Amino acid sequence: MQCESPIIRRVSRQIMVGNVPVGGGAPISVQSMTNTETTDVAATVAQIQRIQDAGADMVRVSVPSMDAAEAFGAIRRQVSIPLIADIHFDHKIALRVADLGVDCLRINPGNIGKEDRIRAVVEKARDLNIPIRIGVNAGSLEKDLQRKYGEPTPDALVESALRHVAYLDKFDFQNFKVSVKASDVFMAVAAYRKLAAQIEQPLHLGITEAGGLRSGTVKSAVGLGLLLMDGIGDTIRISLAADPVEEIKVGWDLLKSLRLRAKGINFIACPSCSRQNFDVIKTLNELENRLEDIKVAMDVAVIGCIVNGPGEAKEADVGLTGGTPRNLLYLDGVPNSKLDNANLVDDLERIIRAKAASKLEAEKNLIAKA
Repeated sequence: MQCESPIIRRVSRQIMVGNVPVGGGAPISVQSMTNTETTDVAATVAQIQRIQDAGADMVRVSVPSMDAAEAFGAIRRQVSIPLIADIHFDHKIALRVADLGVDCLRINPGNIGKEDRIRAVVEKARDLNIPIRIGVNAGSLEKDLQRKYGEPTPDALVESALRHVAYLDKFDFQNFKVSVKASDVFMAVAAYRKLAAQIEQPLHLGITEAGGLRSGTVKSAVGLGLLLMDGIGDTIRISLAADPVEEIKVGWDLLKSLRLRAKGINFIACPSCSRQNFDVIKTLNELENRLEDIKVAMDVAVIGCIVNGPGEAKEADVGLTGGTPRNLLYLDGVPNSKLDNANLVDDLERIIRAKAASKLEAEKNLIAKA
């Protein structure tokens, strides 16, 4: 059954990205970034909707030009999820998207240029209650820091971040979050740990340019897992050279594994061996594909034999233990009925959906009574 995480989270200031709280003990939010051409409004809107359907709390959109800024305005009008505009250097773009309804600005103050430009963006953000994300990346450190440190290091990342923070402090603007990303897991983890001890603002976690779907998932899980176990992190983005939807899936799986958030089905499944009484891998793959639309949190155990099956099934909302000649189904940890292999996936899907519906109804009733 789903239970609370033992992780004690770092205390941070809370900001609001649209209607999503970040920091201050709020649930750790999951986000991704579009990879369409922003000026292709239809394609970008379609991708944002797919990302949202996968479970994203917010979506970042690159806005590299004024044409893209105008397209952003059209996109903003067609989607409901909070949007973050990713902007570099040009303060006029930041000012324009602020007027067009952006929910957060990803722009490093020190890269904007003259102080009057920084002030203009900060005052606009203050007037419209728009938070800023300072996003430091090991691949784009300031030239003087590259000379000072010789190469990207955790100290260099933190020094860069604190420089940008200083600009916001100068204008008494505290409505911001910070990231210090690197593709090297050890560098990123060390930088986040150092920064977490020096500022109170929420931290956006990520291992930047992590790689493809498989390798990037592993690197992100290791790096972000270490930080989240330390209680560090208020919002996460899994950076993969893959469909952004996959980033959301991995992000949710990571949070579910640490019991930091719960959404959808948490599958417990054996890797299978010659003891299995049904094809575990095929069954699980089909169930995952069919049941992606379920949002209610629940545990489903799919175990191929009686060695570990009963123990896992007794802890799940729905559990299946392989048996001969028929497999044993558990509901809420209690043996319920037996299922044949012939229609196993169809039967399991029906049973899991019914259980999800009953859990959802129970949650609604609980909310109504409260």
